[in-house]
Amino acid sequence: MAADALSDVLRSVRLTGAAFFHVDIEGAWAAETAAVKDYIPFVMPGVEHLFEYHFIVAGRCWAAIAGEPAISIEQGDIIVFPQGDAHVMSSSPGMRGHPEMSLFEGANSTQLPLPFFRRESGKGDPVQLICGFLGCDVRPFNPILAALPKLIKVSERLGQEDSWLGEFMRIATTESKLKRPGGESVLSRMSELMFVEVLRRYISSLPDSQTGWLGGLRDRYVGAALNLLHGDPSHQWTVDELAMKVGLSRSALGERFTQLIGHSPMQYLTSWRIQTAARALANGADNIADVAARAGYGSEAAFSRAFKRVTGIAPAKYRSARRSA
Repeated sequence: MAADALSDVLRSVRLTGAAFFHVDIEGAWAAETAAVKDYIPFVMPGVEHLFEYHFIVAGRCWAAIAGEPAISIEQGDIIVFPQGDAHVMSSSPGMRGHPEMSLFEGANSTQLPLPFFRRESGKGDPVQLICGFLGCDVRPFNPILAALPKLIKVSERLGQEDSWLGEFMRIATTESKLKRPGGESVLSRMSELMFVEVLRRYISSLPDSQTGWLGGLRDRYVGAALNLLHGDPSHQWTVDELAMKVGLSRSALGERFTQLIGHSPMQYLTSWRIQTAARALANGADNIADVAARAGYGSEAAFSRAFKRVTGIAPAKYRSARRSA
C-alpha cells in the first residue's frame, strides 16, 4: 500500500513548531541571529536541529545569510532558514548586527510569542514580524534536511487562488496579539502546517533535473517507489517488485532512483527501516523484538547488528539514551 512519503518522514523526525517573537520595529535596524544550534537549549531543549522562520505581517525589510547578499522581503512573505545558518534581518541591505542571547531569557516564564518592540533612529519603515522555530531529529536518517537549501522564500499575495498561507498569517497574527488560552498550541501546530506548505511549494518549483530526496519525491517513478517503501517498510521488497509496481524496468528504476536519491532503493529502505525503529525505541512502548519485526527484520539479532552498524550504538543503549534526553 502506497503512503505519503513526505508526511511519513515529517512524523518520524518529530517536526515540532513554536512561535517565539512578535516583533514591532522601525527606524534603521539590524538583528543578527547566530547559528541556531547555539539556541537549542533555550528554544527547544532535546531537539537535534532547528529551522528558523520569519513572516512579514506588515512593512518591508531585508534578509540574508550572514556575509551573503540580502534579498528583499515584504508583507505576505515567509522566509525560512532550513540549515540553521547565522542570518541577518535588517531595514537596509548590507547591515550587520550582534546576536543577543538575552532575548531568550524569560521564554519559559511567559506565554509565547514574546513581544519585542524597538524604535531606532534613522530612516526605516515600520515592520511587523512573527519569528519562530521548528525542531526536528537529524539522526539516524532525515532525508529532507540534506535536500533543503540555506534559504527558502515563499510569497503569499492578495488575489492568489491558493490562499492557505494567507490564512495562516491571519490566524498567527491574531493569536500572537491576543494571547488567548491555548494560543501557544495553536501557533505551534500552525507553524508546522506552514512549513509543510512551504515545502510543497518549494518542491513544485524544482526543475525536472533536480536531484536529492525532494527531487526524487516529485519524479513520477521514484516518487511512487518512495511512497511504496514508506507504505510498508517491513515488506520484503525487491527492486523487481518495485519496478513492476511503478511501471519501469528493474535497471531503469535502479538507475533513476540512485541518480535522484543518492542511494539504491534497497539502501534507502535499510536507512528508513532504522529510522522507524529508532522512533519506536525513543517512544519506548514496545520491546526490541517487536520493533525489529515491524522494521522488517527476521530476528532481533539481525536487527541489532543493522541498527548498530547505522547508528553506532545498540538498540537498548539508544533507547536508554533517548529516554535520558
